[in-house]
Amino acid sequence: MKVFFVKYNDPIYVKLEKLDIMIRLTNSSNIAQVLGELKEYATEVDVDFVRKSVRAIGRCAIKVEQAAEKCVSTLIELIQTKVNYVVQEAIVVIKDIFRKYPNRYENIISTLCENLDSLDEPEARASMIWIIGEYAERIDNADELLHSFLDGFQDENTQVQLQLLTAIVKLFLKKPTETQDLVQNVLTLTTQDTDNPDLRDRGYIYWRLLSTDAAAAKEVVLAEKPLISEETDLLEPTLLDELICHISSLASVYHKPPSAFVEGKVGIRRVLPPKSSSNGDAEEEEEVPKQASKSTVIPGGDLLDLDIGFTPQPTSNYNPTPVQSAAFDLLGDGLDSLIIGSSQPETVQNAQLASMSAPSPLPVFSNTNMGGLADIFSGLNMASSVGTATFAPPKQNWLSAQKGKGLEINGTFTRRNGVINMDMEFSNKALHPMTGFAIQLNKNSFGLMISNGLQIPVLQPSQTVPVTLALSTNGPILKASPINNLQIAVKNNLDVFYFGVNVPMHVYFVEDGEIDKKLFLNTWKEIPEQYETQYQLRAMQHLVNTDELCNKLRNNNVFTIAKRNVEGQDMLYQSMKLTNGIWILTELKVTPGNPSMTLSVKTKVPDVIATVKEAYEFILV
Repeated sequence: MKVFFVKYNDPIYVKLEKLDIMIRLTNSSNIAQVLGELKEYATEVDVDFVRKSVRAIGRCAIKVEQAAEKCVSTLIELIQTKVNYVVQEAIVVIKDIFRKYPNRYENIISTLCENLDSLDEPEARASMIWIIGEYAERIDNADELLHSFLDGFQDENTQVQLQLLTAIVKLFLKKPTETQDLVQNVLTLTTQDTDNPDLRDRGYIYWRLLSTDAAAAKEVVLAEKPLISEETDLLEPTLLDELICHISSLASVYHKPPSAFVEGKVGIRRVLPPKSSSNGDAEEEEEVPKQASKSTVIPGGDLLDLDIGFTPQPTSNYNPTPVQSAAFDLLGDGLDSLIIGSSQPETVQNAQLASMSAPSPLPVFSNTNMGGLADIFSGLNMASSVGTATFAPPKQNWLSAQKGKGLEINGTFTRRNGVINMDMEFSNKALHPMTGFAIQLNKNSFGLMISNGLQIPVLQPSQTVPVTLALSTNGPILKASPINNLQIAVKNNLDVFYFGVNVPMHVYFVEDGEIDKKLFLNTWKEIPEQYETQYQLRAMQHLVNTDELCNKLRNNNVFTIAKRNVEGQDMLYQSMKLTNGIWILTELKVTPGNPSMTLSVKTKVPDVIATVKEAYEFILV
């Protein structure tokens, strides 16, 4: 063991590696010697070295049960030094010791609580909150301590927020009559005032549990936790034999074979010579070519697909305020979902969704009593020129390399041959290959879903791969804000990345959006005036005549039903239909010589009006 004691002039990377080796070699016979060294290391000036030394003491307590009490006493002594980073590391490892030895060292909780105000690192704050929640029944002022964290909830790290939510729910299950306001407060914060899908999902699950079956909630939230263990000695024997053959390389430090460091390359696998049963002679070393594995396992659970829409029902001890219906669609591999919320009341939202998913057909009226409007369409010619090209907006940056850990995604949406396409470019700005790509769209207002899978086997450094995914509109519908917002999840072997984009509205315009002139007139009159909105479109860069303008719009499924010149202005009356059957009618005023235009939009679903104006600007400006 003494061979691996740290010297004062060792480089920091050697010191940290020696600490890890010391923990691996620690047993009941040498623990006292190791503990003395670690305590001395914890008083050094190198912060990183001190942190790992304090954490090593906790790992020794978990590994050698006979010395656990001595390790805890050492950690308490270090806490009493009041050195901030020492205190925080000590609390982190003490939490693990509580997991390993439940109901044994809880008498030190009061000492830990005395240092509550000095905790400013997320992991330490989360560990302290876990301790308070786990032993809330033994802490008289547990509700006050947790409430102090709740005051700055929005500014806390996600790790702290998740732990605080669970701790307060634990406290409520243990002391229901005293903490109703506290649990109501945290559930409201997590389900209505946060954009983090992990936090929101957990809040909804806890709310559903508490409001339906308190006994089941106790069984889930207060269930016995599996004991943790120190797993530094757990190496697969065949891997260990191979690593010994590479003892002089970094493979022995990272505990991975050399072939694991280079993706897609063939490495030489060395194995130890087999032991001879007779005279101990060894055969020559065998070299086995081994193809590096390209699969990456992301930790997580089974694929979940939940659809939860609920209003919590009060129980005897719990009476939460009803929440809006929410929909959940969890991404596989234990990854939480993206949720699109709505600020509108549930009844209004459901009514609008119903009108979007099953719109009523345009009414058919007789040609009587039309008033003065009837003359507008009399004797007018329809625009007849039909084009084939559709407008394709330039690609925008959807995911930056900084947020994507080296993965950059640029993309746009187009409509080709009646199909909506998501055109993207995946770029690897990192220094390592990326694999295991998958993509999923969240529920959205138009039911967009992917028709074909994402096919990117390996994305090498500095490589850019174009990807086109065909989309259908047959998926589940959930109203978004704005109406054309689409939230996307992309995962690879590094992480899961969430981002939102706005789909250009014109890609939802279908090819059969042209209606009869008389039907247009009657429908325009039938739609109430409060559903009409007027916009001034931005000036066009290149002024064109109205025929060219009509053709450009028609190429994008905006159909000119009639055209008339009134006092020097060209009045264009146009119709379009969305993929979900919603009809939109417009009036476009064009003044010769003036690059600006006036657009009036009428539809029975006013939520889409603003995006229609944006579509015109996309196409024309």
